[in-house]
Amino acid sequence: MSGAGNREAVFPTRQSLGIMKAKLKGAETGHSLLKRKSEALTKRFRDITRRIDEAKRKMGRVMQIAAFSLAEVTYATGGQIGYQVQESVKAARFRIRSKQENVSGVQLPAFESYITEENNDFGLTGLGRGGQQVQKCRDVYGKAVETLVELASLQVGILVTAFVILDDVIKIVNRRVAAIEHVIIPRTENTIKYINSELDELDREEFYRLKKVKNNKKKALDEAEAERAKLKEQESEQEGEKLTISGSDEPADILADEEEKDVIF
Repeated sequence: MSGAGNREAVFPTRQSLGIMKAKLKGAETGHSLLKRKSEALTKRFRDITRRIDEAKRKMGRVMQIAAFSLAEVTYATGGQIGYQVQESVKAARFRIRSKQENVSGVQLPAFESYITEENNDFGLTGLGRGGQQVQKCRDVYGKAVETLVELASLQVGILVTAFVILDDVIKIVNRRVAAIEHVIIPRTENTIKYINSELDELDREEFYRLKKVKNNKKKALDEAEAERAKLKEQESEQEGEKLTISGSDEPADILADEEEKDVIF
């Protein structure tokens, strides 16, 4: 009998073999799908890492330009621009909305920025002097906030970010792929080999049993035939003996041609 090895505890039958083959096929299909999912998530993770690096570099350049622009506004307006902006602004012009992106079944949170054009409360700020520098400073800081939103969507903020979620999901998917590849598929294959070996051994035993039964039947038929031949021979001998005995005891034939003695009167 085959050894147990690393296999499932099943009874070796044709039905179990069919179930194991279906399980193996499902495991191979699941492994292929999870492998492609892992590759897609890894690609997206690398893309997010690249975008984070680009956003950080861009943030440094934009904030540097914004700081120089604010210094120009302060010099042009005489340092009173901050109070004027705070007094004139009533509603936010730069706004953010959240959305979700689906990457291979994984929902990634993202932030999207948009500008409401109807809100322009401090459009007259800097009308007396420094208006061009104020407009330039507003545009530069708008780009800086957009970069901050992009960076927050990728990495910064609470723990539920695209970077952290993708990292956790990739680890889980890779563990599942490794489990299917190194545990489930080899165990199922070993189980199929065990069932096949057991079924082959049962087939050999059945063939040997049928052969023995056939030989025994043939032997019995030969013995019966020999017995019948012997009985038939004995019956023939007995009939021959009976015929001999009956021939010696029958009366003499008076009409037979025998020499008769002369009779004298």
